Amino acid sequence: MAEFTDAADYGLLSPVWAGTDGAAQTGDRRIIQALLDVELAWLRVLADAGVIAPQVPGDAAPACQADLYDPASLAARSAGGGNPVIPLLSDLRAKVRETAPAAADAVHTAATSQDILDTALMLVTADTLAGIAADAGRTMAALAGLAVEHRGTLCVARTLTQHSLPSTFGLRAAQWLHGVGQAAEALEAAAARLPLQWGGGSGTLAALRNVVDASGSAAAPLDLADQLAARLGLAAPPAPWQGNRLPVTAVGAALQDLLSAAGKIANDILLMSRPEVGEVSEPRAAGRGGSSAMPQKRNPVLSVLIRSAALAGPGYGVQLQTAAGAADDERPGGSWHTEWQALRSLLRLASGAAAKLAELTEGLTVNTGTLRENLDAAGPLVVSERLMSTVAPLLDADGGPGTGKTRLQELVSTSLATGNSLAELLRQALPADVMSDAELSAQLDPANYVGEASALIDRIVAAYPVVAAYPVRSSR
Repeated sequence: MAEFTDAADYGLLSPVWAGTDGAAQTGDRRIIQALLDVELAWLRVLADAGVIAPQVPGDAAPACQADLYDPASLAARSAGGGNPVIPLLSDLRAKVRETAPAAADAVHTAATSQDILDTALMLVTADTLAGIAADAGRTMAALAGLAVEHRGTLCVARTLTQHSLPSTFGLRAAQWLHGVGQAAEALEAAAARLPLQWGGGSGTLAALRNVVDASGSAAAPLDLADQLAARLGLAAPPAPWQGNRLPVTAVGAALQDLLSAAGKIANDILLMSRPEVGEVSEPRAAGRGGSSAMPQKRNPVLSVLIRSAALAGPGYGVQLQTAAGAADDERPGGSWHTEWQALRSLLRLASGAAAKLAELTEGLTVNTGTLRENLDAAGPLVVSERLMSTVAPLLDADGGPGTGKTRLQELVSTSLATGNSLAELLRQALPADVMSDAELSAQLDPANYVGEASALIDRIVAAYPVVAAYPVRSSR
């Protein structure tokens, strides 16, 4: 068996996020850079407050570049202390000491590994969420365009996989928009709340208190933490959250919402793009959708990958919730470590799914003729709900009040059993002087039974003004 020394995860078995911006934003080098960014920002806060010498941040800055460090070495050595901050800190101090020995002693002043790692992961999360939000905005604009363009495009609604009532494709697209919009709002709220973690060894900031007192600075430790949060663009929490992991589970829940909304759309498109249904088609792209064995196939790969992300996401969400519920003492053992990969996996899945969803919805082809054919295939049965309230009372005459519904149900059952047209059965059951041909035709026209579909489209589109920030295609 061949031996391989490259252990990097390029996403070979994760095509939903491999090669995407989300992959780069959550890669090992990006995490190393975030760890270094936190260390350097903290030195700058301390220098501004007079706690350390003003030249220290400048002396340390050249060593705070991720390209100077070997991710494989750091990963291998992280087992010694249980996290990657410890070996990185050792290497960082060594590099700073080469040119500025005094500055090396100031690195990581009054901080602990969890402060650095938790805060760095919040920075990585913030950057990744920004990309997801941009892709969600593109998707929402595309869906708004589809909803408005197809507000009058009739189709058959399906409930429990079966034809139910007439609807419009515009309303279907608007409901997709509604789901993505709700998820985008949750992500926006989560991004705004991403907090700094800064508590020192046990969440008391005792070491920082000592350092500040020894320096003669008038700075308050909690104020210094707040200044670090502002410098890093994170929220300043009321207290450290080393043992309270709800900031992480909140992000995880928002990411899962996005994956669920994306998965719903992908599931619908997978159904509608089946050849025997043929209502929509994914956008074409060179090299995508082919089969290694069947050259005639055009697989809906975007929807397949989005669905794969939606199916994988909940497992990582459960992992985050389980870890939070198992947190112990002032700093958790084991459960904290469980979060890291679960959070990164959710970020990657959501980022990859959001990018592919934007491409899918922006280029989706709607086959209006097939939508109508499938609706017509359901025949007048698709408006039988309406007939129960409008036609059934006209069938009461011979059997007394209320019997018309029974008679109508019998006619529907006969149509289903024999294949005879419900329209013809109704024409035979209803005298022309009770309901004319024109009136019966109007009752059976699915266009006359789409309820408030158009108004619902307007309400949903208006609920998400963010779509105005993105170009909307007017036709497809």
